[in-house]
Amino acid sequence: MTRLHALVAAELSEPVDARVAAMAAAIAAEYPGAARAVLFYGSCLRQRALEGLMLDFYLIVSDYRAAYGRGWLALANRLVPPNVFPFEHAGLAAKYAVLSEADFARLTGPEAGDVSVWARFAQPSRLAWAADEGARARAVDAVARAAPTLLGHALPMTDGDDLLDVWRKGFALTYASELRAERHGRPESIVDDDPERYRRFAAAALPLTRPQAGAAKKWRRFRRRGKALTLIRLAKATTTYAGGVDYLAWKINRHAGTRIEVRPWQRRWPILGALVLLPRLLKRGAIR
Repeated sequence: MTRLHALVAAELSEPVDARVAAMAAAIAAEYPGAARAVLFYGSCLRQRALEGLMLDFYLIVSDYRAAYGRGWLALANRLVPPNVFPFEHAGLAAKYAVLSEADFARLTGPEAGDVSVWARFAQPSRLAWAADEGARARAVDAVARAAPTLLGHALPMTDGDDLLDVWRKGFALTYASELRAERHGRPESIVDDDPERYRRFAAAALPLTRPQAGAAKKWRRFRRRGKALTLIRLAKATTTYAGGVDYLAWKINRHAGTRIEVRPWQRRWPILGALVLLPRLLKRGAIR
């Protein structure tokens, strides 16, 4: 086990709120025989008061056929991962994204074509539920790929003298590669909330990091692909996510301080409603 694997394993094993653990187990129970791991991540990780918040999980499954059967959801998850679903348990609300074990390992590594998974798992997360020790080990292996991937893409974009600045630059670039509703300064605050954590992870990850050649060109490609994928995933989510347009408006209002209101026709035709809403949000700077 590498030093980085040990750090990741320890971080993933840190205890979570009992309500988070119960929700993770309830999510896994929806996929008997297929669920392998449930990871908790995001801004709620640092919150004690969870009421009124939207908790974020990744559900890792053995494969999509085992999770969904032969329906179109398996095809959608394979072609444009992940699928995202809402979930409620014991008075708390959440959303969870579904990835197979194979896709989770691939999308945390440098071969991934977009930033969405490795950018999130270079940040702290918790393994809130695991099917067995094998599933736990595979989750650790996948998450341990994320920090070297981010640093490998970010190092060529900085002078490399200050490792915290490398992290900050990396997160700033990943945020610019997706349509995000967070306020300005959010990428920097990720690092500044726990700088010692990022120093430890950088020291452990650097021996495993390969700085990417042609990094500037790759980041331009990430931006083009990432924003397009955001739109595709949004359109897909309106077919899997009841109230998807309302959730989009809620998240943007919460993060960007706007007062977006969803009209009845946008709920009836959510894909069209989301696409009509998007240009207004871009113009007003609510998402970038």
